[in-house]
Amino acid sequence: MANEIKKRLPLQCPACESLLRVSRLFCGQCGTEVCGSFELPLLARLSEKEQQFIIDFVKSSGSLKDMAKNIGVSYPTMRNMLDDLIEKLIKIEKQ
Repeated sequence: MANEIKKRLPLQCPACESLLRVSRLFCGQCGTEVCGSFELPLLARLSEKEQQFIIDFVKSSGSLKDMAKNIGVSYPTMRNMLDDLIEKLIKIEKQ
């Protein structure tokens, strides 16, 4: 298990860099499949690092000061990271 490779969900087309869409969902328990064309949820369109930032933000009750202390960066650096993430979320919502 320690050598297991973690597969990452691709977000962009490797050919043209457009956002990918989901076309099939599958239940591993009962085998049910749902087919169609579905957009990825907003948070799923973020990088793994950005998603982790949001998880850490929630776990710290929204305290950038605590987050900065935990990862060893300054508060302004943490604030800039949040501002960049907010800007990206706004941009994604407009697409």
